[in-house]
Amino acid sequence: MEMLWSIVVVTQVLSAIGVIVLVLIQHGKGADMGAAFGSGSSGSLFGATGSANFLSRTTAACAAVFFASTLGLAFVTNQSATVSRSVMDQPASSVPVPSSVPAAGTGGTADQKDSGAGAVKDGPAGQIPK
Repeated sequence: MEMLWSIVVVTQVLSAIGVIVLVLIQHGKGADMGAAFGSGSSGSLFGATGSANFLSRTTAACAAVFFASTLGLAFVTNQSATVSRSVMDQPASSVPVPSSVPAAGTGGTADQKDSGAGAVKDGPAGQIPK
């Protein structure tokens, strides 16, 4: 299972790098903006749209591989997680309770009530004790 996870991660990283490189190489549709305002013979505002060329098709293929590897990584990770890691999945009797915390409803002693993180003791108003 570990080897499959490694293969999927490598595939995902390589396809992500491929998409980034291919997008940066391509000529943008807004690059011929000057042609739309009289300096060229453009068919539309952002230039003539032709059929998809090699770079755009390769970008689409890399994007499809990226999404497929993302789904595969989610599947492989979900299959390898056999142990419940969430506290919410455990029954209430198995969650440990520290002994210094009073039980719910008991209120605790006066010292436990005053020892909160936001309690200010013996200081002028507005000053935080050091």
